[in-house]
This record gives sequence, structure tokens and C-alpha cells, in this order.
Amino acid sequence: MRIVDVNEIYSPTGGGVRTYIDRKIGIMADLGHELIVLACGKEERIEDRPGGGRVHYVKSPPIPFDKNYGLFWDRDAITALLDHYDPDVVENCSPWKPAWFVGDWQGRALKSYFMHNDNMAAYAQRWFEGVASAEKVERAFSWYTRYMSRFLEKYDCVLTNGPALQERLTARGLRIDAAFPLGIERQHFSPRFRDENLRRALLAQCDLPEDGLLLFGIGRHHREKRWDMIIDAVERAGAHVPVGLILIGHGGQTPALERRAAGSPHIRLFKPVYDRERLASIMASADACIHGCEIETFGLVVSEALASGAPLIVPDEGGAAAVARPEYAETYPAGDAKACAAAILRLAARDRRLLRRAAAVAAEQVIDDRQHAQALVDYYAEQIERRSAVQRARSA
Repeated sequence: MRIVDVNEIYSPTGGGVRTYIDRKIGIMADLGHELIVLACGKEERIEDRPGGGRVHYVKSPPIPFDKNYGLFWDRDAITALLDHYDPDVVENCSPWKPAWFVGDWQGRALKSYFMHNDNMAAYAQRWFEGVASAEKVERAFSWYTRYMSRFLEKYDCVLTNGPALQERLTARGLRIDAAFPLGIERQHFSPRFRDENLRRALLAQCDLPEDGLLLFGIGRHHREKRWDMIIDAVERAGAHVPVGLILIGHGGQTPALERRAAGSPHIRLFKPVYDRERLASIMASADACIHGCEIETFGLVVSEALASGAPLIVPDEGGAAAVARPEYAETYPAGDAKACAAAILRLAARDRRLLRRAAAVAAEQVIDDRQHAQALVDYYAEQIERRSAVQRARSA
């Protein structure tokens, strides 16, 4: 099977989507399939991947407020490439121009709209946070839901990356055919990578003794991640117990976060760690993962942390909340720094060994990325066969 993913949010310097797609290309090749990604680029070029699959960068204008990402603007360029590659399945995840480019394309492929995020929560609700409730914002932006319904009619299947997003969108009346939770690289994340020497070294960098509580947060430095709120919560909790935070990531908010954390010796900001083994060791060696973003629809980092045996401190909404359980996690009302600090203190009062043991047991239930890819391919094969059967019946 050949799948072409018209992916406007793939970037070599991106976060979770980049990780997901890079792994998916290799897994699809291992399974005997081919995944070709059409991505925005500064220039036209092709990047073949070992074993099969490729990323075809299409010269595209950058997003004005984030140069890491671009916008597909040329319908003819996209449809010409779809004609050239002649896929069995074409995927798209952008609700803007590519939604219509792919939806209107007249090729033979099964058309799949795969949702990775919720723009209503990521933008509109964040813009008006503190001014209007989420429900009022949804009603005011109901035109966007109607807009999505129009282009979704052009797709054979509409999928999400997990049940949290499926529930959110179906509640708005959008058609969702199935949810396919993403998987993690299980071979890279495990409690066995815990390193007590590394833990002591990280605590020392946070100017804390060995009995301190070491938290980590991983993700892009963008406002929706709420790292400023997390820093505030850690400082509040730090007035009662020795707690340190290592924050791994980079983005447009990095300078502001550096200024915000400058006065605390117990909070350290680090650039992204692209060495997966090193990152896995850090996650397994810390005492807990802390997360602030409630609009993420699948908690990839949180699932990786859980697979590493790390307990969780997460908001009570979104993909991270879907992963959390009382045996190994503390939750708090999303966006509330005071409540987040209270959650840190609750976790600090619990037995760390029991927490890690419960997290390790729960980690066995987290699916891996190979299981996700196989389930997706199986679904596409079923849909292609069903469509063929309908066509045969009509021509009989």
C-alpha cells in the first residue's frame, strides 16, 4: 500500500508530529508499505529514508509567526504530486487550503482526514481565555465547525489521534469515523533506564539535595503549553518542599521563560534532547513528569514518561488527562497554578517507590507505534475493500 500524507504541520524542527511521522515512515517500510510525506519547505527537495519512504518538500511560504512551519498555497503543485505518486490512500490533517486541495482531487485514492489537534481549543479558546467561557467561545466560533463539516464531506474517512479528540469533536456535531491512539517507541522508554547518578547530577544542577523532588517537563516553548504556569506552580510548591524542575524544549516563548525562571535556582531550562537514549534516561531518572497543556489531544510525552516509569502531574483535561490514573498521577484544574502547586505537594507526600511501580505496571497498557501503524493500515485496507465492493455492486 502506498500512502501519501499531505502534511502542512510536519517540520524537521517540529515536535510531536515530526516524531510521529518519522517513526511512521520507517514502520510502514518494515510492514511492506510506503509512506510519502508532502511537507512545506524553503526549497523543492526530496529526502529519501533508509529502507523506504520519503519526505518530499514542496517550496512553500513560511507561517509569519513561526518560521519552523509553512503553508501549502499552490493547488496545482499539490495535485500534480498526487497524480505523480498515485497513492492508494491520501491523508491530510490541515483544515486550510490542503483540506480542499485533497478533498477536490480526482485521483483513485481513499481520502482520509486525520486530525492531530483541535484548532478551536488551540486558538480561539486561548485567545479569549479569561474573557469568555469555553462554551461561549465555541458558540461564537460555530462557523468554524460548519466550515469543517463542508470539507469533511469530501473525505472517505475522518479519523482522530485518540478518544479525547473524538469526544470533543463529536460533541460539536462533527463526523468522526474512528479514533486511532498514537503509539510510543516502547524500545526507547523503560524504567530500566533509570540512573541514580544522573538523578543526583540533575538535582545538583537544580541546587537541591538528593532527597529533593525532581520534575521534568518536555515540549515546545509556546503559550498553549503553559510553561509559565508550571514555573509558577513549582515555585509555589518549592516554598513547602524541596522541588526542582528541568524544562526541555525551545520555541518562541524561550526568552520569556528564561527571564521568568532566572530568579529561581531550582528551575533549569535545557535545549531539546534529540538523542533518544539520553532523553529516555532523563525521563526514567526523574521523580515525575509535569505537564500543563490541556488542549493536546494525545499525550505523547506523557505516555513516554509513563512508559519510563515516571508518575504524572497533569491537567484534568485533554490527552494527558486520558492517560492519568490515581495510582500513579495527580491531576489539577487546567490552567490553575495554585491547584497545580497543590498537586505537586500531594505527589511529594506519596511513596515514590509505589508510584513508580504503579506507573511501570500501567505502562504495559500503552500501545507502541507499530501497533498503531498496523491498525491504521488494516483500517484503510478494509475501507478500500468496502468501497470496491460498493462500486462492483453498482456496476453489476
